Amino acid sequence: MDGSQNLAPFRDARYAPRRLEVEQRPDGTTVLTNPTGYSDRFQTTWAPLDHWAVQAPDRVWLAERDGEGWRTITYAQARRKVAALAGALTAMNLGVEQVMLILARNGIDHALISYGAMAIGLAIAPVSPQYGLKGADLSRLAFACGVLKPSVVYTDDAAAFEGALEAEFLAGLPVIASMNAGERCMDFEALLASPPADFTALPEDTAKLLLTSGSTGRPKAVIGTHRNIALNGAQIAACFDDPDPPVVVNAAPWSHSLGANAILHMVLHRGGTLYIDAGQPVAGRFEETLRNLREVAPTYHNMVPAGWALFANALEKEPDLARTFFSRVRVLQYGGASMAQSILDRIQAVAVATIGERVTFATGYGSTETGPTACNIHWLNARSGMCGLPVPGTSAKLVPVGEKHEIRVKGPQMSPGYLGEPELSAAAFDEEGYYRLGDAARLVDEADPSAGLVFDGRLVENFKLASGTFVAAGALRVAAVSAIGGAVSDAVVCGEGEEGVGLMLFLDSGYCARVGHMAAVRTAIAAGLGRMNAAARGGGGKIWRALILDGAPDAASGELTDKGYINQALARSRRPVELTRLFAAQPDAGVMTFL
Repeated sequence: MDGSQNLAPFRDARYAPRRLEVEQRPDGTTVLTNPTGYSDRFQTTWAPLDHWAVQAPDRVWLAERDGEGWRTITYAQARRKVAALAGALTAMNLGVEQVMLILARNGIDHALISYGAMAIGLAIAPVSPQYGLKGADLSRLAFACGVLKPSVVYTDDAAAFEGALEAEFLAGLPVIASMNAGERCMDFEALLASPPADFTALPEDTAKLLLTSGSTGRPKAVIGTHRNIALNGAQIAACFDDPDPPVVVNAAPWSHSLGANAILHMVLHRGGTLYIDAGQPVAGRFEETLRNLREVAPTYHNMVPAGWALFANALEKEPDLARTFFSRVRVLQYGGASMAQSILDRIQAVAVATIGERVTFATGYGSTETGPTACNIHWLNARSGMCGLPVPGTSAKLVPVGEKHEIRVKGPQMSPGYLGEPELSAAAFDEEGYYRLGDAARLVDEADPSAGLVFDGRLVENFKLASGTFVAAGALRVAAVSAIGGAVSDAVVCGEGEEGVGLMLFLDSGYCARVGHMAAVRTAIAAGLGRMNAAARGGGGKIWRALILDGAPDAASGELTDKGYINQALARSRRPVELTRLFAAQPDAGVMTFL
């Protein structure tokens, strides 16, 4: 790429004007607030379904693959089925202060029973399917059930989760199944014949309990009230001046707030259409995503960085795919992790070659506890690594911590805390009610705060070398992957207590296939890291050694999360042999050395 794509105009993203209020405090704290108004018309998760069932009854809400075609459900059809399911659950004496455990992949039935449960105040707790599928380590699910204390279970396929459903910690609980119900389970279809129930959940009722990733400890159940989820949808909608309902193709799992709230509920809030994608952002599982995107042209597209890396390879090879994809898409977004600038640039190059315009790249910032969206990019942008700015009705506080600034956020989308953990809940907020994310952030331009925030690393992931030099692991990982420029898909940053920083690298399979020779791949990695080291100002920003890993991150172990990013601590703990090689006094020939 020669950079000429950077001169092309942007397609109109239909953003609302950017607004920001800035408060500078004497202690060096900066508070950024978005004063833009947002609608409070919907204050429960079921309210937009009621609305669109009347306003757009025949519009498709959800679609999922059914052979070569699509199974679809309109807003009016969904409203009737959700009411019937609410009636069935009410007849089972289920409701407020009880929990439905969901062991299921994304799907129409999953969405319908979720909204049926939430409509009567029965909280849903969708956990990662990895917790309960055949061959899974059930200790994670057992721990989750100990926290959640479910009263009923829904599964999309009783056979796929057979071992989990027969486990002692789920013994005696009623089970609803869409497939392979068997003798123990109630059949989902049968419940649709139940008399409908009124929707009675209140804004302050718990709608969802979502487990944190557990990357810094055992997972906690984050409380999401109806008001939290509904108003976060309104905040995201207020970032746009766009009357058209979105069309989205997405695979983000509904066991995480990105997929469950920022995608599924955002589409419902705006009366859009969601094509449920069963693909995954890993080699060998991404073809399903490509099949869907060859058929459906989205207006908004969100993937994790690993997915965008694979998609860049496909777009460069398939002009027809590029023509379909770029025909009407207005906003591209990544989330769950930081993305290398080189991937973004490759996507933009194909866009310019295909439609003569760039398409803005956005990202959201937040956590399960923040709805998830506390900040996002809501202006035309072609830069990676940004956090954006607070969404309407939200404040972000940058508090000095050593040489960095910790970011804390406050707004109506914030969770009240963790189920059964009052002390942890209280400790999660500072004295002004700001939620502590454990991240660092900085302004792109100190003289112009409206230019946005840049992620500056996880404070809890950072470490020191033996010399005492501080290493911002998150920022270094992004910088290294970007500097290498496509040869690697991701990196694990290592070196606590060592002489220098080491990287364990996962190769990009598409790049390797194009290059064809490992020697050329190693040369590209060495050149990229060499350039990075030459530009780095301190020892904590330089790479000492690097080791190429075999294979890809392991999703089954939790090393690759459902959101497509690497659990750095788990990746290091699973590779003691590679760590020993990386920091050996006399490294072997496979270890690349610098400095």
